[in-house]
Amino acid sequence: MLKNKHILEKEGKNYYSAPEVAKFLGVSRVAIFKKIKSGQIHAEKIGRNYIIPREEYEAILGLFVPERRKKDIENTVERVFKKYGPALRKLGKE
Repeated sequence: MLKNKHILEKEGKNYYSAPEVAKFLGVSRVAIFKKIKSGQIHAEKIGRNYIIPREEYEAILGLFVPERRKKDIENTVERVFKKYGPALRKLGKE
């Protein structure tokens, strides 16, 4: 995903089309349009097209985590909580 961020930095644009964002993320245009329609992605409509602000792209990265990767993240959180649970609880009280 860092590679995608570097692509955007190189581009130097402030707005991107939905197909451009789909290409950066490696997902279909339809997936991006569905997220726009549901309100999960903030986009502005210009004519028949949508433009997505550069800042929104970084927020979008969190929406497209593959299922396998989600499982890895959940397992890691479980391990950390088992190992450091008491310390985390104490930190939460402060």
